[in-house]
Amino acid sequence: KGLIHHSDRGSQYCSVDYQAELRRHGIRISMSGKGNCYDNAMVETFFKTIKSELVWPTVFYTRAQAEQAFARYIDGFYNPVRRHSALNYTSPPQFEQTAPR
Repeated sequence: KGLIHHSDRGSQYCSVDYQAELRRHGIRISMSGKGNCYDNAMVETFFKTIKSELVWPTVFYTRAQAEQAFARYIDGFYNPVRRHSALNYTSPPQFEQTAPR
């Protein structure tokens, strides 16, 4: 239980100071295998999707504008409306409604 910080093995995540800060906050550290994007395929797919559907086609003039756009995209489209291949091409709410209880 608790918060887990999962990352690749980038130098910033392997930093002794960075890891000490995570531990200071009670955060468990988890790292994928070296050069293995398949360790975290769902997250890799999420980032590919958000880049292709939001980041690349949009010009953000301020950080605030980008933050608002990300919030609208995730809370207003990605989670409630967008169909996900991992959910048999249904939206998360549709999937939850049809999932056995």
